[in-house]
Amino acid sequence: MSNFGAMQNEIYMAGTQGILPDYPVDFATLESRAHEALGPMMTNYVAGGCGDENTQDTNASAFHHWGMVPRMMVDCTERDLSIDLFGLKLPSPIFMAPIGVNGEATQDRHGDMAAAKASATTGVPFCASTLSNDPLEDVHDACGETPAFFQLYTPRNRELAESLIKRAEKVGYKAIVVTLDTWLTGWRPRDLNASNFPQLRGKVMQNYFSDPVFRSLLDKPPEEDPKAAILLFAAIFGQVLTWDDMEWFKSVTDLPIVLKGICHPDDARRAVDCGADAVYCSNHGGRQANGGIATIDLLEDVVKASGAVPVLFDSGVRSGTDVVKALAMGARAVGIGRPYTYGLAIGGAEGAAWVLRSILAEADLLMAVNGYPTLERVREAGVQRIV
Repeated sequence: MSNFGAMQNEIYMAGTQGILPDYPVDFATLESRAHEALGPMMTNYVAGGCGDENTQDTNASAFHHWGMVPRMMVDCTERDLSIDLFGLKLPSPIFMAPIGVNGEATQDRHGDMAAAKASATTGVPFCASTLSNDPLEDVHDACGETPAFFQLYTPRNRELAESLIKRAEKVGYKAIVVTLDTWLTGWRPRDLNASNFPQLRGKVMQNYFSDPVFRSLLDKPPEEDPKAAILLFAAIFGQVLTWDDMEWFKSVTDLPIVLKGICHPDDARRAVDCGADAVYCSNHGGRQANGGIATIDLLEDVVKASGAVPVLFDSGVRSGTDVVKALAMGARAVGIGRPYTYGLAIGGAEGAAWVLRSILAEADLLMAVNGYPTLERVREAGVQRIV
């Protein structure tokens, strides 16, 4: 059992010696400092969403119309936030959601490695993205003893897709997270106004450039002709997936297959029927489609439809309170997105670890004061809609 909430005692005790935290514990200050560190172009990409960004904003604000009722006279001296997932015993219910421009978030442009190091430090699993400034093998090694997952943007070339999966399996990733909603990009005004698509500028391409199948499709290695390599990436990125593709995914790996982007209960049922090992309820943080419903408002129905199959969740999570609410609604594990990338921006691995620890501390303390010593009790308590 981990006492995540003890972080606040560390901060207060340091304060008695005149030592203030290097990094903020609230999202608003974190976001402000990160935008300054990232600069306008990267801020547009990381902070921006689809259309007028209403869905992105609603993802976060919708948590406020769900509330929990505290219970008193419960011994919460010790709390247990551990979970079982994919046969793994994990110390906490959060993970680092895949973000394709992590590599560009740190000053040294090795943000994927920094995120992996934060994972190793905190024990919070990192879901590494296909889009990375460092090869997936190096990123996995940097995670140390903490389990890691690999997120796949499925390319149109099936041999390349299998190669990426096999590389992830060989090096020790514990699951393949297949993103379903990004076979092309949504309408993102901030990036369009800046004419900025990082991948077309050669950013976060190392998993492709280092792949033997990808390299075999080029006349010259990417380091000799990066323009040709970028054009090849653009030509083969984004396979349109259907339910029939699940048979192929299950045939090429023994790793658990997680389907990311499921928001409708009928799709959740279909995913389970097709052999998905987990359902990942997410709308990509509002970056891919505008005009939708906040993902937290869809979670309970997805959980019910998924039956015994675990449901992962992300989109709009900004705090430990948000995490506990998602767990109360049935999520097995909750993905942290922009907050930890903002931590990378202001402090590299140390900054990301601080953000993760802060979120866990808040979640732990909320469980304590609400009378929920275990995640089972959190789920029993559930949430109520605030009118």
